[in-house]
Amino acid sequence: MRITCPLCGDRDLREFSYTGSDDYLTRPDHEASIEALDDHLHLRTNPAGETRDLWYHDACGAWILAERNTVTHEIHATSLVAEAGA
Repeated sequence: MRITCPLCGDRDLREFSYTGSDDYLTRPDHEASIEALDDHLHLRTNPAGETRDLWYHDACGAWILAERNTVTHEIHATSLVAEAGA
């Protein structure tokens, strides 16, 4: 699989670390219950189909948001997390 780093271009998957769903970009309010925080940290969906995932590019240190299909492994778009408004 190839991933396009917005800074480095098209790169091999081995240069990246998968870090999970883009849910990690939002977190419960600091006054949220411990249950809400626990749910945020530990309860994840595992969808078949379109997802938005976080990847770390080890070569340049960029955090990348990838829109991809988990069934076909096709990556539709990538962007820097910092520019995604997250």
